[in-house]
Amino acid sequence: MTRAAAPLPAIPPDIVSAGDYERYAEKMLDPRILAYLAGGAGDEITLRANTQALEALTLIPRVLADVAGGHTRLTLAGEALSHPFILAPVGWQKLFHPQGELASAQASAVMQTPFAVSCMATETIEAVAGQGGPVWFQIYMQPARADTEALVRRAEAAGCRALLVTVDAPIGGIRNRAQRAGFALPPGMVAANLPPETAPPALKSGESAVFDAMMRAAPGWADIAWLTGVTRLPVFVKGILHPDDATRAVDAGAAGVVVSNHGGRVLDGAPAAIAALPAIAARLNGTTPILFDSGVRRGSDAFKAIALGADAVMIGRPYIWALSVAGALGVAHLIRTLREELEITMALMGCRTLADIRQSDVRRP
Repeated sequence: MTRAAAPLPAIPPDIVSAGDYERYAEKMLDPRILAYLAGGAGDEITLRANTQALEALTLIPRVLADVAGGHTRLTLAGEALSHPFILAPVGWQKLFHPQGELASAQASAVMQTPFAVSCMATETIEAVAGQGGPVWFQIYMQPARADTEALVRRAEAAGCRALLVTVDAPIGGIRNRAQRAGFALPPGMVAANLPPETAPPALKSGESAVFDAMMRAAPGWADIAWLTGVTRLPVFVKGILHPDDATRAVDAGAAGVVVSNHGGRVLDGAPAAIAALPAIAARLNGTTPILFDSGVRRGSDAFKAIALGADAVMIGRPYIWALSVAGALGVAHLIRTLREELEITMALMGCRTLADIRQSDVRRP
């Protein structure tokens, strides 16, 4: 798979939003790679719902407010941040740019934006953390706890600030457009932080390939409690859509939860993440940090998520579009753009700080 065009050395003047980066990426990436990045599970009902539900929320501006001295600062998991954007874990980033995760990490360092490095990264966690930015490490629970703990120890030693355990994808989603397009990882591309895969045990007569093979080593709540107990790092549980699961995550020792449907890539027909957020926020009632993921495309989307109960938001596909177009420079420019969009939205909504954003600022359809 080859690119249609090389990454750009500068940001074109007509790129002023995440959507503009998408437009450029569509022209620059191999169609099969683009299908892998853009696609969702099944018929992409949930994928479409994520953005449609955010777009359907209406902002109710409050005029003539004094917002002098306003800012987007917050404290999350004990760390002071200048804005509420976090780079979500996205695997196989060398598909999109020759420097892969290193370029994203360089942008993270410049913009002081937490970067959640995927378990499926094409660079080691040590190399990514060595770029100097605030790094989190995303973990899929491994079949053997010893392998999971080894990843945790490496993340701790590398200076990671938090762990992000993804719980909503114990098996792959329903076949999607990437498979229809014939996407496959290029030869030699491997997950740099994981041990080699071992062949699963053969199925016995009458056993299900899903229930008795793919789900054989799937984690449970006891594994989350174990994970939070073996690390000094705060653990965020990603992939929560039900209030009861949010409560169970906190009871298992989680420092926070991520309301997410995996960007619509796993269970087609799951609710839009923004639709699930208010009930989870009401259940946790400010006692535990809530991150929001799935569908954020603009600063006003972040405002809406914060109004409905999130403390911070994760961006996924948009920063990969920017990475594809202009590497570290593109990612840094996108982060700055989203922050400026959020600041403008806050000013026009009469909100000096993130704490001033109110649920009443947003009207649901």
